[in-house]
Amino acid sequence: QVQLVESGGGLVETGDSLRLSCAASGRTLSGYAMAWFRQAPGKERESVAVISRTGGYKYYADSVKGRFTISVDNGKKTFYLQMNSLKPEDTAVYYCAVGNRVITSELMNREAYDNWGQGTLVTVPS
Repeated sequence: QVQLVESGGGLVETGDSLRLSCAASGRTLSGYAMAWFRQAPGKERESVAVISRTGGYKYYADSVKGRFTISVDNGKKTFYLQMNSLKPEDTAVYYCAVGNRVITSELMNREAYDNWGQGTLVTVPS
């Protein structure tokens, strides 16, 4: 098991930026697929951005393409979600997740991940 701790959420205005961090304890993230999901009130948890196990593929939800960037610092055992040009519809609890058996076709599937952080709230008022 990998313990994940998120940080960086908060209350911002439309157009602002935030960087979320997900720190892993106990081991490196090498060989793990890494992902950010989010869940808005009354909605299902959805994938936002992912990195494949090899690091060779990055995928983004259409709603965040061009605004959000996922990155990883293996030395720090941390990965990030840089969020720019935030919109009210980005308001949600953001969760990080990792998995070492996630195949490429399942990268955006929350069921493929077995280690989750506790979530961090991002609020962008309309």
